[in-house]
Amino acid sequence: MNTHELVRELREPAATKIVLLVADGLGGLPLQPGGRTELETAATPNLDAAARDGVCGLSTPVLPGITPGSGPGHLGLFGYDPLEYRIGRGILEALGINFPVGAQDVAIRGNFCTLSADGTIADRRAGRPTNEANKAAVERLRTIRVPGVELFVEPVKEHRFVLVIRGDGLGDRVNDTDPQAVGVRPLAAAGEDAAGARTADVVNRFVAEATKVLATEGAVSGVTLRGFATYPKIAAFADVYGLKAAAIAVYPMYKGLARLVGMDILDPGATLQGQVDTLKRVWADYDFFFLHYKYTDSTGEDGNFPAKVQMIEAFDAVIPQIRALNPDVLIVTGDHSTPSKMKSHSWHPVPTLLVSDLARPDEVAEFGERSCLRGGLGQFEAKHLMLLAMAHAGRLGKYGA
Repeated sequence: MNTHELVRELREPAATKIVLLVADGLGGLPLQPGGRTELETAATPNLDAAARDGVCGLSTPVLPGITPGSGPGHLGLFGYDPLEYRIGRGILEALGINFPVGAQDVAIRGNFCTLSADGTIADRRAGRPTNEANKAAVERLRTIRVPGVELFVEPVKEHRFVLVIRGDGLGDRVNDTDPQAVGVRPLAAAGEDAAGARTADVVNRFVAEATKVLATEGAVSGVTLRGFATYPKIAAFADVYGLKAAAIAVYPMYKGLARLVGMDILDPGATLQGQVDTLKRVWADYDFFFLHYKYTDSTGEDGNFPAKVQMIEAFDAVIPQIRALNPDVLIVTGDHSTPSKMKSHSWHPVPTLLVSDLARPDEVAEFGERSCLRGGLGQFEAKHLMLLAMAHAGRLGKYGA
């Protein structure tokens, strides 16, 4: 019996509500030995109060030492084993913008980048162009044709776009063309099998043409591609947990993750306060609420320690509004760590707190990496977090006689 089968067997109805607040890339590192992390540096009186009222720990997104992408990180939080459900980022980006992905499609997440005169990458994100500049560049990519397949190019946000290839005999076993480094050339695509090789050939032709059509777009002068994916088979969140779930996210990819498991996708606008206002508005309509906050991750990836501190403080400021709704279970965590020191995702466990009337108290008085290390939840795999949420919400019965 796997975990999902066990939950289906044990779950019980209850008039309780669960809120999962995900501060993307929450965990960090000190810049200097003996220093404080971004979370420990930030003034977080409201998260500290929640930590005192609840129980804390550190969650491991995949396995110790394994650095997760956002997809595996969130699937673990939703209770799906990220080693069992390996889902490419492309499908998540496509679903995030509600693109109708079909059975013959390979979806790919694209990044606009800046290429130097010698063809090496000068900026992996093309200076984070405006959404208007993104759409203009996408229009140029839409002029590209590759014989034998249909190409769909859709804007996402800033430097991100989606490429969907439709045709016979395509596969998703293709390497990323993004080397995730500057000063080097984008990688050529290569397939691991015949279907992947067909996709790789299309991609290499597309990338070559993209460089030509973007020649006059300034900083947006090239593309890299990541997360090749076909549509996966995955159990619906409601079918597993018996919860009516809403996703309140701004960035398309996280909407895609929620849509993949069958959550309702709500439109909160573009601000954190808009997300909180949406949560209040639909409070009576759902059992489970996933609220995603992006900017703790993007500032970490930019290597901007002070900005990440500010984004954590902005996140902390809305906590009282959420607690005023009196959720039966409130969880605050991240999908992974993004230390400013590393300018990237990392393998470090993520600070996690759970507030519930049924939570066993611990001695944690501040919400931070060091404090959570001493918390009552201990260190645990993130895929077990939904079991804790369900239990504290009174939604799991007894196992065995």
